[in-house]
Amino acid sequence: MKVSGLVGKTLREDPKDAKLVSHRFLLRGGYIRQVAAGIYSLLPIAKRITTKIERIIREEMDAIGGQEILMPVVMPRELWEEAGRYQSIGGEMLRFNDRNGMDMLLGMTHEEPVVAIGRSEINSYRQLPAMLYQIQTKFRDEARSRGGLIRVREFTMKDAYSFHTETEDMQKYYFDVHKAYSRIFKRAGLEKFIDVESDTGMMGGGMSHEFMELAESGEDTLFLCNTCSYRANREVANCIFTHVKEDELPLEKVATPGKKSIEEVADFLGINQSQTAKAVFYVHAEKGFIFVLIRGDIEVNEVKLQKLLGKGELRPAHEEEIKATGAVAGFASPLGLDYKKFTLVVDETVKEGSNLVCGANEEDMHMRNFNFARDLNAGQVADISTPREGDACPSCSGGKLQSQRGIEIGNIFQLGTKYSEPMNCRYLDANGKMQTTVMGCYGIGVGRLLASVMEEKFDDYGPIWPMSITPWQVQICSLDQKKENVYEVSETIYQNLTKKRIEVLWDDRNEKAGVQFADADLRGIPLRIVISPRNLAAGNVEFKIRGSKDTELVSVDQIVDFVSLKVEEELAKYYRF
Repeated sequence: MKVSGLVGKTLREDPKDAKLVSHRFLLRGGYIRQVAAGIYSLLPIAKRITTKIERIIREEMDAIGGQEILMPVVMPRELWEEAGRYQSIGGEMLRFNDRNGMDMLLGMTHEEPVVAIGRSEINSYRQLPAMLYQIQTKFRDEARSRGGLIRVREFTMKDAYSFHTETEDMQKYYFDVHKAYSRIFKRAGLEKFIDVESDTGMMGGGMSHEFMELAESGEDTLFLCNTCSYRANREVANCIFTHVKEDELPLEKVATPGKKSIEEVADFLGINQSQTAKAVFYVHAEKGFIFVLIRGDIEVNEVKLQKLLGKGELRPAHEEEIKATGAVAGFASPLGLDYKKFTLVVDETVKEGSNLVCGANEEDMHMRNFNFARDLNAGQVADISTPREGDACPSCSGGKLQSQRGIEIGNIFQLGTKYSEPMNCRYLDANGKMQTTVMGCYGIGVGRLLASVMEEKFDDYGPIWPMSITPWQVQICSLDQKKENVYEVSETIYQNLTKKRIEVLWDDRNEKAGVQFADADLRGIPLRIVISPRNLAAGNVEFKIRGSKDTELVSVDQIVDFVSLKVEEELAKYYRF
């Protein structure tokens, strides 16, 4: 490819709204262009990269018995109602009516249509296990798209679904996919990725893992033990909190004039925040007003709370809703209230605490020496807390949790019979009896993987693409093309490399060296040949590896074989076998 004909202009300045490294370089390098919030066009350079990522994904999915299919983006309401998800999913699902007035939707995931295929095409235990996968467009109406391709509304995703006769077989295959995912990410050039336990979210089912690229720009908070292998997403992470056990003291009311926050109350009374209990209020679509009581130094994990409450959206309560329960905001506790007016959820940290300070439901007043078993002993006790940096590991006890940021690059779910049961996906077993199929589900975002590689591999001037997914393998920069046969020599090298099936981008423009080098850095191509009059006069060209300051002079006669060998050596690092 010649740069003179390449569609996708480079930009000299960082776009003002682009905060992440990948977002900045994707725009500046001419990889993507925004169409609407969270919706982008991929220009030729980005499409070449995603095509290579998809090739790696296909190879790894095929290697574990996957069969590629293609399901529709648009689906009817009735299909999603079979599994009970049409109403349970909120505004992130885009619903519309077609010209016949039929309720339709844009697929954000494809469990329902793949189960429809499974119940139609897989009828006997002899056909199992089976895995179907696709690489398809999805649409999820994100409330806050951000970071270029990191969080978008329309995206390309590889989603796979496995069908099994029993849970044990599904669990075994689940870890086969787990290994395949590690190979995919390594072959795409990532080095800083891990897997963590995660919440099953709208997908449901049993166990779930997310693959995370460790990056400060990541939205997810991960907790990793510094001693053992425990690691989990903040949404499901646990820890061992330290509790001070004391002999119970009498409950007493104390004045706390104007002190509403936990910090203010603790400072005023001269105690640690861990010796307090705070009230947090929510409204749940199905269960109404939710009164949460948790230790004052710990935050509510809303994902855990949502899971405890079940289906229905959860939101913070409004002031008038809080007043209706009899609670006084800033001085609230469940003490003395009518529990019939709300659902009371008490975190385990409150149950295990001793002589805590909590609200008195009276302006400017709190209660000292609150003990759950003696003074309340009501509500649903559960773990709805969020771990903190330095808390004790729940797995090994001796280790401490450390927090890191991460970008989700893939996920795997043990669905069980969550979809196959309601949608009547069954097979005939060896005894001639009908059984419900057991399922697993596995996803990778293609565009997000591209951006995540860029978040890991870059310098001040642009990305540094791994040879496995680079848009081109070699960049030729031709300087002062009218002198010393620069253009003619460049074209000969370009043609000879191309004949060897080397992917070459040739900057054939009559631009200054600074412009060509800046554009080449933004395109991140791993190997670079610089052809200039001065070096040609000595029969040489300059060779450089992207990201390295070192350069090497190679004779014109040897450069094609020299570069071909370099490409082969680099590609060998990413071969499947």
